[in-house]
Amino acid sequence: MVDLTVTVTPSSPVPLYHQISDQLEAAIGEGRLEKGAFLPNEIELAERWGVSRPTVRRGIQELVSRGMLVRRRGVGTQVVADQIRRTVKLSSFYDDLNAAGRRPATKVLRCETEPASGEVARELEILVGAPVLALERVRSANGVALALMHNWLAVPGASEIAAEDLELTGLYELLRRRGIRPHIARQVIGARAASNQEAEILRLAPGSPLLTMRRVMQDRSGANLELGFHAYDATQYSVEMTVVGGP
Repeated sequence: MVDLTVTVTPSSPVPLYHQISDQLEAAIGEGRLEKGAFLPNEIELAERWGVSRPTVRRGIQELVSRGMLVRRRGVGTQVVADQIRRTVKLSSFYDDLNAAGRRPATKVLRCETEPASGEVARELEILVGAPVLALERVRSANGVALALMHNWLAVPGASEIAAEDLELTGLYELLRRRGIRPHIARQVIGARAASNQEAEILRLAPGSPLLTMRRVMQDRSGANLELGFHAYDATQYSVEMTVVGGP
């Protein structure tokens, strides 16, 4: 049972929404509101606490702005869980989630062969119009959507990879099973606001912060095999790297 005991004092000089946000923050800090827990809807909370719905909404928004709560479209407001901390290495997000003790799940939105566009052909160093396997997936963990992933593959036998395979394991594991060994990659990490479509897929509020990653992966021969563009919920995901000082 989620502990949402909040007591407001109308006669206090402290605004009611601030009283709510302070008490919710304390509940999160003390562990009475567990990481990953969902709050009841605003109407229920307003009735329970004896305040107006706009007051509840503003109190919750205070913690959303501080990164302690996140609103998920169609699901509700959730206490932010520990982030997936991913080191800068060539690995599968699926494997990283397993290693972190999360339960990864994949929803395949698209898995089909198409002619390479100019951008894809340039990054993979192939001819425009050459066949590539185009993938679009939503990666979740413990029932929460974390990332929207687009990938294009120019590898022998890529068309044999089925959506059913991608729902059961990571892309790089499927490549290894076919004798294809990811060796090195060039990555660019960025950040931006979620588009309306991305927010709907990841069940976030429009404009929520996303961490982005663009990757071109090579095998040991130096051939470019994969172009990936991934967008991650920034409240759930971070990148960890070690920086070495100069002489």
